[in-house]
Amino acid sequence: MSHAARYLVQGRVQGVGFRWFVSRTAQRLRLIGWVANLPDGGVEVVAAGDTSRLGELEQALRRGPPAAHVTHVEKAEYPHETDLGNSFEIR
Repeated sequence: MSHAARYLVQGRVQGVGFRWFVSRTAQRLRLIGWVANLPDGGVEVVAAGDTSRLGELEQALRRGPPAAHVTHVEKAEYPHETDLGNSFEIR
């Protein structure tokens, strides 16, 4: 069963390799979508794939890479009809 979700990650998540960490994790989990820095210092992640794999991604987002300090992860449903391409990219 394929789903899509949007995650807004807050904390020390820019300049610490967070987007690369998310990209590698999402590719390992065979998810599609993207990760991007936001002007407010947070990171946006949009991912689609198997529900259990999205759950694994969310756990990874809450941990982050070693240099990051995640303070909050907000999850929202994302219309899975939206074309997310066929890979996971860093924007």
